[in-house]
Amino acid sequence: MTTFKTMDLPESLLHTLQSMNYDKPTPIQEKTIPLALEGKDILGSAQTGTGKTAAFGIPLIVKLLADPNSSALVLTPTRELADQVLKQLRQMLGQRSKVQTALLIGGDPMPKQLQQLKRNPQLVVGTPGRVNDHLKRKSLSLTKTNFLVLDETDRMLDMGFSIQIDEILTHMKPKRQTLLFSATLAKKIAQIAEKYLKDPARVSVSSTTAPATNIKQENVYVTETEKYDKLCAELEQRNGSIIVFVKTKYNADKMSAKLSKQGFDTDAIHGDLRQNKRERVLNNFRKKKYRVLIATDVAARGLDVPHIEHVINYDLPQSPEDYVHRIGRTARAGASGEALNFISNGDKAKWHAIEHFIDPESRPPRTKVQDKKGKKPFKKNFSKNSKKPFLKKNKPKFSPRKKSA
Repeated sequence: MTTFKTMDLPESLLHTLQSMNYDKPTPIQEKTIPLALEGKDILGSAQTGTGKTAAFGIPLIVKLLADPNSSALVLTPTRELADQVLKQLRQMLGQRSKVQTALLIGGDPMPKQLQQLKRNPQLVVGTPGRVNDHLKRKSLSLTKTNFLVLDETDRMLDMGFSIQIDEILTHMKPKRQTLLFSATLAKKIAQIAEKYLKDPARVSVSSTTAPATNIKQENVYVTETEKYDKLCAELEQRNGSIIVFVKTKYNADKMSAKLSKQGFDTDAIHGDLRQNKRERVLNNFRKKKYRVLIATDVAARGLDVPHIEHVINYDLPQSPEDYVHRIGRTARAGASGEALNFISNGDKAKWHAIEHFIDPESRPPRTKVQDKKGKKPFKKNFSKNSKKPFLKKNKPKFSPRKKSA
C-alpha cells in the first residue's frame, strides 16, 4: 500500500503532513506525486475535493526544500482559491520553514504585496491579472522560477486570462517543470497543454465531467414567481450549512437581505465585495456563524468548506462546467451531500446542455414536478428514450426546522 512515507519525502514534510492528519494519499495524490517528483510535467484532472492542492503542493515543496535557489509560481483563477492554496502550502512547509512566500491577488493592498516581494519569496501564489501587474512594475521577477502550477486552468480560460498567462510565461525559463490541473478536459485544455507542457504525464481520477457519486441531485420545476417561496420552504426543512447560487451580484445582496429579514442566518459573497469583506464572509461561514451563503459563481471553484451539506442552484449557471463545480462545494473529502436545482421554463435548454455535458447517455436526475392544483410532487422520468421509469428511492428525512420569529 502506498503511503506518504513510501514516497521518499523529506522528514520535515512528513512531520507536517502527519500533523495535518494526512494519513494516506488520495488517488490523485498517489498518481501525481511520484511522477512530479521525477521532474515530469503533469496534465491532471480530478473531481473537486479530491486533494488536488496537496497533489501539486507536495512535489512543489520538495523542490523548494531541496534547492534554495529554486522558486515556484502557482496561478489560480480567483482570489479566494489563491488565498486558500497558499494557506495550505504554508501549513505543509511548517512554522519553522525559512521559505518566504507572497500572495499576489487583486483587492489586496499593493504596499503589502510589495513588502512581501522585497523578501525575494521562493513561493508566489496569485491570480494572473495581479501577477502581470507586478511584472509590468518590475516588482516581480520570474527569471529564476523553475516550477509552475496552473490550477483550475479551465476556469482561468473561461475568465479570459489566456493572454495574461501567455504574457507571464514569457518571463519564465523555458526549461521548467509545469503542472497543469483542470477539473474538465475540454478541447481548449488539450490545446493549452500542448502549448505549455513538454511530454506531460497524463493523470486522471474518475470522470472529468461527472459530479461525485456521493452527491444526490434533484430537480424541481417551478415558475419564476414560485422560486423564492420554494427556496424558503427548502431552507426551513433542511439542516446544516447551505450554499445558494444566483446569477447576479445584485440578486445575491438582495436575496441575503430579504432572507435575513425573514429570520434566516445568511450572508452574501460576490465579486464586488472588497477582499477583506470576502475573507470575513467566508471565515464566518466556515465558523458556522451563519447557515446560508448566497453566492455568485465567484464561489463555485476553490471554496473548500467541509461542512456544506446542501447546494441549491436558484439560478442555473451559464456553462455546464460551472454546474459540476457548483455542486462540488458539497460532498467534500468523501462526505455525502445534496444538490437541488430550480428549473423554470426558460432554463430547460440550459439543463439539457448540463445533462449532455455530464453524460449524453445517462438519464436525468429524478425530478420533482408540482401540478397546477398544488398537489404533492410526483416523480417522473423525462427521458424520451427510456422505457422504464426511475426506481423510487427513499426520500431523505429532514428534521423539521422551526420558523424563526
